[in-house]
Formats: sequence, C-alpha cells, structure tokens
Amino acid sequence: MKSLYERSLAVLPPVALRATNLGIVKGDGVYLTSEDGQRYLDFAAGVAVTNCGHNNPKIVAAIEKQLHLLVHGGHNVVYYPSYIELAEKLTKRVGKDYKVYFSNSGAEANEGAVKLALSVTKRNGIIAFSHSFHGRTLLTTALTASNSHYRENYENALPTVYHVDYPDIYNSKLSKHEEIEHCLNELQQLFKNIIAPSQVACIIVEPIQGEGGYVPAPKEFLVELRKICSQYKIMLIFDEIQSGYGRTGYLFAKDYYAVEPDILTSAKGIANGLPLSAVISKTEYMDQWSPGAHGGTFGGNPLACAAGVAVLDIMNNEFLADVRRKGKLFQQGLRQLQQKYSVISSVRGVGLMIGAEFRSVDEKKPLTELVTKIRQEALKRHLILLNCGVEHNVIRFIPPLVVKEAELQTALKVLNESIAASLTK
Repeated sequence: MKSLYERSLAVLPPVALRATNLGIVKGDGVYLTSEDGQRYLDFAAGVAVTNCGHNNPKIVAAIEKQLHLLVHGGHNVVYYPSYIELAEKLTKRVGKDYKVYFSNSGAEANEGAVKLALSVTKRNGIIAFSHSFHGRTLLTTALTASNSHYRENYENALPTVYHVDYPDIYNSKLSKHEEIEHCLNELQQLFKNIIAPSQVACIIVEPIQGEGGYVPAPKEFLVELRKICSQYKIMLIFDEIQSGYGRTGYLFAKDYYAVEPDILTSAKGIANGLPLSAVISKTEYMDQWSPGAHGGTFGGNPLACAAGVAVLDIMNNEFLADVRRKGKLFQQGLRQLQQKYSVISSVRGVGLMIGAEFRSVDEKKPLTELVTKIRQEALKRHLILLNCGVEHNVIRFIPPLVVKEAELQTALKVLNESIAASLTK
C-alpha cells in the first residue's frame, strides 16, 4: 500500500514545500501519530498553530456543539453568536476601546491591516523590515523580505514597499545600542532621501521575527519606533501572526514589550487549527473603515469562532504564567547544550517561541547543512523540529503550549543526541 506521501506525488504540486514526508492520521496534546502507528513529539505545532494542543477536548467540544447549530452564515449576511462572543472576549483582552475584523489567514489579516492604514491615513507609503515574513499573497509577498524565492517571477505585480534593517543584536558586529541606532537611522534616511514621512501610511513589524530567525526586537527599538510613528501620524502595525496567542507567555507580544501598536494582526493559534485570523485596532480607526471597503465569504466562520472562544477561555493568566515558566526552563536547557556544543552561536526567544542558531566557531558562517542533519536525526528519534532564518541555520522550538516539563526534557535529550550524531557524520 502506498504511503500518503507517495500518493501525494500524483496529485499535488511541489509548490507547498513540506518539512517532512510524514503522513499523520491523529493528533493528541503534544503528539502526532503517523499512518504506520509511530508517535512523534511535535515541536512544530503546525507552525505555532495548535497552541492549546492537538485535539484539545475543550476546543473539540466547542466545535462539536457549534457544528449542530450553524456551520456557515456568512458574516457579510447575518450576525451569529460565536462571532460576536469571540469579538467581545478578544477585544476585552486586548485593551480598552478596540474593535476586530475576522478573516481566514495571517496573510489576509496583514492585507486587511494595511488596507485599514491606507484608508484611515489617506497616504500610500508602506514600510517593512529586512528578514520579515508577512505572507504569500501579492501584497504580503511585497512586505516580506526574508527570501528572494518568495518574490521570484512575481516582481512586476508586487506593490511598492520600502524596507529598512531590523535589529539583529545576536549577529551584528555593533553593540546593542549601536545596532538599534543604525536601524533607526536607516528609517530616518529613508524619510529624508526616498519618501517623506507625511506620505507613509504604515510601518509593519514583527515584534519577534518568525521566518526571519526567531529574532526578538530589542524593547528600546520598538519604543522608539512607536514614538516615530506617533510623531509623524504613521500607523504602527504589529504582525503577531506567530508571536501572538500565548506563544510568548503573554496573549500578545505587545504585552511583553509594553508597546501599543495602532493595529494588531493575529492568526495561527487564534482557533487552534481552524482557519481564522483577526485585524484588531482602536475603535477610532476601525470606525473610519467604510462599509464594503473590505470583506470575505468565510471570514469568522461559526466553527472557527466557537473554537476561538474556547481558546481564550483556556488562555487565562495562570496558563500564560506557566508558559513563561516553561520557556525559561527550556532556554536554560538549551544554554547548557550551548556550553557543550560551540556551534550553537545563540539561544534567544520569549516564552515558548525559542530559537537556537548554529554558526561555525571560527568564521561565524551559518551552518545550514548541520541544522538539516540535526532535524533529520531528531525525526529519526521521533521529535519534529523546524528551521528558520534567512540562511535556514536556526532551529525554532514551538511546541504546543500545553507541553509538560518531562516532554521538554525529552526534547532536550533528543536534541543532544541529534547534535552529537550530526557532528560525527
């Protein structure tokens, strides 16, 4: 009998690059079960999606209940309870006087956020950052600057977006203060030489870069960025597609940094696996978004919204505090491995959004092939890991947030064995 992977070759194009060839038939908590009955410890979580664990019973129950009431109503046609309840709960958790628009994916949310900024400011300029990832639609591909392959063959169709450097204090030859100043100066030079700030509608930034390498922005940088946007009446957008929904040990990374954007985007963990995303902004801005200026058939689906309500009920203060605690423990374990293996050049992250970068000791060159080997060795030992970074030399650790300490220790043990095996090859 052919495997799911073998069957896929006849019917699926190669465009959706996959991290493994595993065929998965079941998920439970932090584990996935393959078609041949093997159980894998999942430190990918569907790329930071199943934050409450695979098939979380409370979320499954909420979906099942909604399934027998209403599967689809169309949010451009009618109002339904799960949509309104999620909007009420989410805006209350974000802060005072917010409204939310629901769509399906992170790219859709980022498109919506930029459209909102363009609509409110009546300006055309859009600024993003190097090594960013915001999606693969035409607009979000233009925003993205982490891999030229994402833009290949599409350049003529992409809207204009200006990019400036994002502060990477882990690899810069400058001091932390100098790196931050360099990036802020680049922005000021852009204003001076290319586009006046009065023409800029928005600046979109990941407070912690995801695809770009799990690089947390220094707080000082985001504080200054907030000041600059306020000074020039530019809308600051936080792309929290990956860093949101408990991943950092806070509902959103903005709470960790204590910096308030004008617009916030969320997806991935928002409904624990069902397609849902959100554009969240202050009421004063949302109310300027004219009726019909944005929309979509499936946004805010009743099932997804029911799941989203259950997710928020699970992610209380105690749950988030436990994520922060477990994140610190796991980083401690990674730093112990860093002392053992000099090829680990840095360990960084917030909560359970953690990256370990691999570089050569002498020349500090990215060890992309070594990371590939480590992931392959880990998979042999039934641990699923993903890479990231513009050189693909960072292993990102994004387990479901319900992961137990014993499972974190298992992952560290497997990682230790996988690094050792990879270095001897």
